[in-house]
Amino acid sequence: MNNLQALLQRFKNQSLVILFCIITLGLTSFLLLISHVRPIKYDVELLSISDQTIYSPITIEDKVATYKKRQEAAARVEDVYKYEENYTQNRIDIVNSIFDIVEEVTNENVKSSQTINGQALIKKEINQVKEKLPDDIRKNFEDDVISSLLKSSTEQLNIAKASLNTAINNVMSDEITTNQIEEARANLRTELSYVSVNPGLKDAMINIGEFAIVPNYFFDADVTKERKRLESEAVDSVYILQGQVLVKVGETITKEKYDQLKLVGLIKNNQSVQPYVGLILLIGVLLYFVLKQTESLKENDNNYIVAYFGIVIFTLFILKIVSLFQKIEFSGLVYVAPVAIGTLLIKFLLGNRYLMVTAIIFSICGSIMFNEEVNGAINYSTGIYILFSSIAVLFLNEERNKRSMIIHAGVLISLVNIATLSALMLIRNGQYSSVEIGIYLLMGLISGILSSVITMGILPFVEDSFGMVSSFKLVELGSPNHPLLRKILLEAPGTYHHSIMVANLAEAACEAIGANGLLARVGSYYHDIGKTNNSGFFIENQMGGHNPHDRIKPLQSKDIIFRHVSDGVKILKKYNLPKDIIDIAAEHHGTTLLKYFYYKEKEVNPEVKEIDFRYPGPKAHTKESAIVGIADSVEAAVRSLKEPDMEKIEELVSAIMNDRLNDGQFAMCELNLKELHIVEKSLCETLQGTFHSRIQYPDER
Repeated sequence: MNNLQALLQRFKNQSLVILFCIITLGLTSFLLLISHVRPIKYDVELLSISDQTIYSPITIEDKVATYKKRQEAAARVEDVYKYEENYTQNRIDIVNSIFDIVEEVTNENVKSSQTINGQALIKKEINQVKEKLPDDIRKNFEDDVISSLLKSSTEQLNIAKASLNTAINNVMSDEITTNQIEEARANLRTELSYVSVNPGLKDAMINIGEFAIVPNYFFDADVTKERKRLESEAVDSVYILQGQVLVKVGETITKEKYDQLKLVGLIKNNQSVQPYVGLILLIGVLLYFVLKQTESLKENDNNYIVAYFGIVIFTLFILKIVSLFQKIEFSGLVYVAPVAIGTLLIKFLLGNRYLMVTAIIFSICGSIMFNEEVNGAINYSTGIYILFSSIAVLFLNEERNKRSMIIHAGVLISLVNIATLSALMLIRNGQYSSVEIGIYLLMGLISGILSSVITMGILPFVEDSFGMVSSFKLVELGSPNHPLLRKILLEAPGTYHHSIMVANLAEAACEAIGANGLLARVGSYYHDIGKTNNSGFFIENQMGGHNPHDRIKPLQSKDIIFRHVSDGVKILKKYNLPKDIIDIAAEHHGTTLLKYFYYKEKEVNPEVKEIDFRYPGPKAHTKESAIVGIADSVEAAVRSLKEPDMEKIEELVSAIMNDRLNDGQFAMCELNLKELHIVEKSLCETLQGTFHSRIQYPDER
């Protein structure tokens, strides 16, 4: 584990580490998911017998079936005909015009009838009538028809005219198509057979009536076409649904079924790279989100970066292993997968910031893995279940001083799982038996509890492997029974008391700006562990006794004082404490100047260089480390005041912080001026509670 941590810290360029992790996560995701999107091909022939049941891997429109169904719907639409009411009156008007022309010609030739014999007069009148008739009407009547009209009396013509009008109106009041024209004319002849006129006139009436009867009920092509279009469009598109059975075992693969298999890409000679390209694009989008979300991890060391990606990959492997058992009869095995392990580990080690994007990764990958043996399909129900199960830890109440919070997390996840499964079953409106419902809900319950139990088991391993520290680990390290704390208490009691005071100041200040107060408190406990090697050389342990620095040179005092930092780092590494704690011990003095001994040396050696009396560093890289350093200086300085009051304390705290700021001690961490002001205010408030004025009790006489 130490070798792993050392190897990770050897790489100084964190951007390269993140790039390596991103590439590793991308390749791992692709390899884990490729088998679930790889198109399944079947070596089948047209009209052969299927030896297995084949399911559709995708949902796609069957355009051929849709076209056929719409054509059938359009064919069921009957032709639309239009009844022309005005045709009846138009034909009656034509008939009346014929009788009017005959009457007009007869009246014109009344005088000529005395000089011209009858036969010649009739011939003349026939010609005159023809001249007055339009060509399209004239060609429909023989001369004997006109002759019969001319020879009839006015009374007979009036009867004929009225009878024709009535007969035509009666016949054409009904709908007459082209095919019904002969039937209509036969009805006309029947009606006219009862008219009392001379035989010649009756024949003429029938002839004229047959001419007048025409179709009045016509096929409307435009309306029919529009109705067929509307009926065709009303037909829903035919879709082949994802998971739909296309061919059952033992069925003949007909032309229609073969075309469907070809359409969804299941025919062996129909190769496609689209699923692979789609998977690469999907993984690319996910990796982009991960990269943007984890940019803030650069503020930490490589251990945190590798740990985050390692947790994600580890969880994906768990999902993959569970997905391998999809072929068993019960298809809901995914609901027992402890997918929340990943988000639980990330919450306890890195906080809530990275939970949402991580939950989305698990959800999308899980929805592809658990596709119920339909390659290329996406199981949205599974995706929703995994998403809700993963983000449930977001709403977990913080109980940093209790490892039982992991069990509470498991209970919360179980309740969320049960609620999600209940909702999904209700939405599906499926007919589930009581046994099925019970099994599903039990699996959701087991998933949450299993996630918490496994997390509890591997969390210490992750912490030790990557040198990370969770709130639970910090609570354990902060226990007074820890061997190192007992070492400080027994060997350097003054330092122990000083560390407790620094811890109170640092924790309150960190929590005031949103930093990790618990880390600052525990780091404060151990920041001066190196003083146990030479406890008597530090004033808090001298208890008013002899000061050994009075007998040695300032340069020797400087070396002893400086050594407590390097000695502390060695001791902490020996006891395998987390790197965050070691960093606080190494950085709490930064590169500050050891002023007392510097000026003491300058009194005897004016040529002394300031750099020789500066701590070797490094400067603080985290907010917690910087604040512990401030609290360390503030507590020691305030304790040196003989009669501390609030005004003196505020002036001293402000002077120390300004001195560190001007000295560039905050250059490597992300503390801004606003946060420094909040830290200063918090330190003063805490010190006010510690050094408040007390009642001076009178001496007993």
